[in-house]
Amino acid sequence: MLNARIKLRHLQAFLEVARQRSFARAAERLAITQPGISKTIRELEESLGAALFERTPQGVALTQAGLTLLRHAGPAMRALEEGVAAVGDVHLGAHDLRVGALSTVESRLLPEAIRRWHAAPGGQNAVGVNVVTGASAFLLSRLRRGELDLVVGRMTEAREIRDLAFEHLYYEPLLLCVRSGHPLAGIAPLAAERLGEFPWVLPPLQTTLRQQVDSFCVRHSLTLMSQRLETLSLPISRHYTLESDAIWVVPEEAVAEDLAAGRLSRLGIELEPRGGSVGLCYNASMQPSLALEAFCEVLREVSAERGAGSN
Repeated sequence: MLNARIKLRHLQAFLEVARQRSFARAAERLAITQPGISKTIRELEESLGAALFERTPQGVALTQAGLTLLRHAGPAMRALEEGVAAVGDVHLGAHDLRVGALSTVESRLLPEAIRRWHAAPGGQNAVGVNVVTGASAFLLSRLRRGELDLVVGRMTEAREIRDLAFEHLYYEPLLLCVRSGHPLAGIAPLAAERLGEFPWVLPPLQTTLRQQVDSFCVRHSLTLMSQRLETLSLPISRHYTLESDAIWVVPEEAVAEDLAAGRLSRLGIELEPRGGSVGLCYNASMQPSLALEAFCEVLREVSAERGAGSN
């Protein structure tokens, strides 16, 4: 248990003297007198029964006891400051959630989670959501720099995820889809060589989804037509596919309604047997706000209701 005689002001003074290596400069930074900060440090040392600083020609230096306290007091104070800031974010709306969204979650998971989260009672519904879309490399690099709070989607194959934390939600397969009435619709099993007779709608080069397409083509010795559309835009891809004979490489979530309505057909050949892991990616070095934690919980709930959350 923390010694009741040790107050927040004692730790603040200790950390500032350790940072400045000078009682005078620390006193100036904290807007108190030098005798005042000396008295505060002396009270802390008496409570601990150990000297924390020693005089040197360059100012003051930490003793071994001081170094030990610094290893624990520094992170504790930062955690406290971040906790206070997080509460302020929720109640004052000071910081919108900044969410990166991959195409695998744009159609259903993320919109439903945002709708449900804003409709829930409590302070978090006053916080806005700023959604940024793009390729996984772009979004994960922004997450690493602290420009995003969270990235949602299928990204485990991305090299940029290596030093970030990932939480699996469910598996999402890529499908090969065509318009209703397409020459290849309804053929099962479908020979892979027939796929080279038609234009394709593809994820751009250097994306993790495109890697799956390239692997499929290598496995089946398939060469695609030069006539192709490369984009991550779901509206552009959908319209192009519905009005042409193109074969669309698309996450299952994005076409579920069109498949159910018969506007699109799934080809009788699998692009990948299981699908990729869709989940939440965050920067573990950043303390999550209460609003972010609440939003992640809603994402987990919506994922579980999909019935696809098994590992």
